[in-house]
Amino acid sequence: MPTILLPASAAAFAPRSPPNVVLNTKVDPWLTATLKRINRIKRPLNSVPQHYRCLTETLSSPSAIWTLCSIMLPKAPDAELRKDSNPLIEALFNYQLVHIEAYVVHVDMVSQNEVAFKLTPETIELLVEYHKDIWSVDTSASTWNWSEKEVQLKKLQEDFVQAANKYVYRTNSMALEGLEEDGAGELLCGRGEEVKSAIMGLFLPLLPPPPRVVDVVRTAPILPSSTGTESWWQSSLPQSMPADAWKMGPSSPSTTSSMDSSSGMWATMSLGELQLPSPAPSYSQPYTTAAYSAPQYYSASMTSAPIPQLPLPSMLAQQCSTSVGFGGFGWDRYQDYTTQYATTM
Repeated sequence: MPTILLPASAAAFAPRSPPNVVLNTKVDPWLTATLKRINRIKRPLNSVPQHYRCLTETLSSPSAIWTLCSIMLPKAPDAELRKDSNPLIEALFNYQLVHIEAYVVHVDMVSQNEVAFKLTPETIELLVEYHKDIWSVDTSASTWNWSEKEVQLKKLQEDFVQAANKYVYRTNSMALEGLEEDGAGELLCGRGEEVKSAIMGLFLPLLPPPPRVVDVVRTAPILPSSTGTESWWQSSLPQSMPADAWKMGPSSPSTTSSMDSSSGMWATMSLGELQLPSPAPSYSQPYTTAAYSAPQYYSASMTSAPIPQLPLPSMLAQQCSTSVGFGGFGWDRYQDYTTQYATTM
């Protein structure tokens, strides 16, 4: 995109001067019709220089002030506004209609085909006062306090003054169709909404500094001392059995014995000495065809077969521990033992 150059009168804080007008070699019919409509005195418009002279004189008039848009602004900070149940009364007492006015500084109908407007000093002053007395108070009240808040607020006001003086609105040259007598005019075709959005965009909010990131210091876990660690490991490790533990027998009878302590149990016991207890007979009700009667089930005493006494595990372990061992079992003849045991059963 080519660089667009504006005249010196469009710079910030520059005084007003006649606009810079650049016309094409052939003037558009709509421009000729507009100039004839606004001129009270009939002037010849038969050439490009005549159009140039007429347009420059019209836009250079002190009364050639354009109304770009109108904005409704509050008259006081939000805390001082009047509260009323009727919204119409609140609007009449609390708000004012501000007209954003500007003048033409540049007309280019050759390369860019555009027209540029610059805000009038009166409009700039009104916007600066509103920003300082109302906008800054409201935005300051809506943010929390920090050490550099006033400094940042003052800088925000200075930046707004610069932005308002630098603002230049550019639009298509067809906007000159809104030209009226004495050079005044008004934007048509909804262009005023563009100016309104741009003006309100100059009011930047007061942003507080981001919260500081606090580093969380995590303390290292306290490790146990060397003495505590050694005792902990020693208590958790199982103690190894002595080398000749298999030579020693149990000192007292117990329900369970290890492989090493019962090694002598199978050595002295032969397969014939092993006796398995017979299964206990189950109780069964004698069959009868007599009719059921209540005394038969509630008054008669129930008889059951005696339950044989089984040897306790401790007695069996004591007996086995003195006469049984692995020494004479003969694992190479396990098939003969299996057959003999099956015949005995």
